[in-house]
Amino acid sequence: MRNKYSDIQNTKANLDIERDWRLLQFSHPERTVRLATSFSGIGAIEHAFHRLGLNCKIQFAGDIDANCKKSYFANYGISEEQWHNDVHDFDARSYKGKVDVLVGGAPCQAFSLRGKHGGFEDTRGTLFREFARLVIECQPKVFIFENVKGMLSHDKGRTWQVIKETFEHDCGYQIYYQVLNAKDYGVPQSRDRIYCIGFRKETNFKYPAPIKLTTTLYDYLEQNIDKKYILKQKGAHFITRSINYQKSYTQVNGDIALCQKRNQQFNWHGDFVFHPKLKSDPSTPETDETLFRVSEYEEEYYSKKNPEKYALDVSEKKLAHMTPVGSDEIDATIGRFRKLTPRECLRLMGFDDSFKIVVSDTETYKQSGNSIVVNVLMALLKQMDITQYGTEI
Repeated sequence: MRNKYSDIQNTKANLDIERDWRLLQFSHPERTVRLATSFSGIGAIEHAFHRLGLNCKIQFAGDIDANCKKSYFANYGISEEQWHNDVHDFDARSYKGKVDVLVGGAPCQAFSLRGKHGGFEDTRGTLFREFARLVIECQPKVFIFENVKGMLSHDKGRTWQVIKETFEHDCGYQIYYQVLNAKDYGVPQSRDRIYCIGFRKETNFKYPAPIKLTTTLYDYLEQNIDKKYILKQKGAHFITRSINYQKSYTQVNGDIALCQKRNQQFNWHGDFVFHPKLKSDPSTPETDETLFRVSEYEEEYYSKKNPEKYALDVSEKKLAHMTPVGSDEIDATIGRFRKLTPRECLRLMGFDDSFKIVVSDTETYKQSGNSIVVNVLMALLKQMDITQYGTEI
């Protein structure tokens, strides 16, 4: 189904600047939205429904990663029968007419083009084909397909052209798409992603307009931190190298977080925190391997940005406590560096603290970096009034 507004897709004209999506009311909050996902990860769309206080019934979900399954089952009501491990082996035809919203994403892969307007036939052997197949089989009223913004330019634009034609011609949906950044929707993280939305019936839709960011990364930090997250010399040297800062591989005490990635933190990439030494702390760099003189490192910008609010009390054996103090109570020339905790990374993806962490730190970092930002999904659900597609149950 061709979209008559195709010319304005991924432009400012595609944003609804006349309305504040936060003030929009759901038309049928009593309805239940029948939700299905594939490449489900840790359930960003499910958590979006939770945070909005809406009713949703999970029809099916799936992910090939066993640790994602573990996290998903710990947080959402679902049975083994509703879960698929490998999308290639999942047949969604029995769900035709039983899905209101389908959400997912798939790795960006080049297609073997078979000629002009090859569409679905061009997608053989790709995971995108499996997502498109699910759309065809279960025919949701609406679907949301999220991916990296590079998909638009991948393979000189041919990849996106095939995806768009597949959704329009083979699946039969009216397609809208826009690159949205998480920092424009209430989360202090610079994360650009393309959000493609398909409507089974013709719809006039514009994307939610950006809102002013009122928080910083500091607001997402935990007050009590396990000391295992504090870096030693090798890590501290790496994250403060000028080349890593200039290329945005690392950032210390930033206001807006770098884009989270699946390999963040445990390989010293991403955002880090510098905690200046309390003057009452008797430790010195000579007696504490986690305490460093800032002057010995390449970058020092972080020690000049209100460091007193990051002061850290390390008097306990296992836990450190962030304790904001007066500027006269710290020595900002000496301090400790630490990585973000798994909980902090989840917060920066829009998962509130009700989300249960049941896997290792490494897996949680990976799951967080691979997820969709919950706040952006919340904005989309409000903008499209998702409850109008719900069902009386």
